[in-house]
Amino acid sequence: MQLRTDMLEAQTHAWSQIAHPGTWWTGAERVAIAEETRNARQCQLCAVRREAPSPVMVAGTHDSLGALPAPVIEAIHRISTDSGRLSESWLRRLLESGLPDTNYVELVSVLAVVVAIDGCRYAAGLDQWDLPKPLNGSPMFRRPVGAKPGLAWVATMAPEDRAGDDPDLYGDEPGPRRRTGANIHRALSLVPDAMLHWWDMFETMYQTSAQMRDFSQEPRAVTHAQMEMLAARVAALNRCEY
Repeated sequence: MQLRTDMLEAQTHAWSQIAHPGTWWTGAERVAIAEETRNARQCQLCAVRREAPSPVMVAGTHDSLGALPAPVIEAIHRISTDSGRLSESWLRRLLESGLPDTNYVELVSVLAVVVAIDGCRYAAGLDQWDLPKPLNGSPMFRRPVGAKPGLAWVATMAPEDRAGDDPDLYGDEPGPRRRTGANIHRALSLVPDAMLHWWDMFETMYQTSAQMRDFSQEPRAVTHAQMEMLAARVAALNRCEY
């Protein structure tokens, strides 16, 4: 199966960005997160936990590649294999064990890009891409000054809280981005570049906010209703609470 040109271009760009230094992780660490995301699919502990009534009932050690600290491994494996049963108390334990909330959010973005691209290529009968070679450089280490707690498990940044040197996440300025600032848009906003890494690719694969609400046009080969039926089914299988 051949992918749409715009989808392939968006995925290629997102894939290459994994290798770049991020806001909180180096390029080498981001590639290691991507590699561990793939490795989690073969983890025996995750397989047993997923079948248990509660994941906390099963103790053990993840089958990891050993390149990342234990809290990071736990985050990657649980999000990759049992995301429907994550809890705020689980995240709090990770944060208390040394994983900063900013690093967690950037990790989620890299993981989501890998899962989406790998899943898309598998469904299309295409070979899995090799991971990119990490690039040298230091992370930016910048937390948005307008990010506030209360909406989610981590702090988020609303459109009105954007500072002058924060990226344009929601389309305040002229350009292709026109996001409403809904809760789902804000989920990764604690690390603005991580949010853009995910959403700029995702909207090309799915639809923009404007296309999603324009029922007079069908921008894809399937209709709005068919897309939402597929999304609902996949969400149910993944036990997506949202």
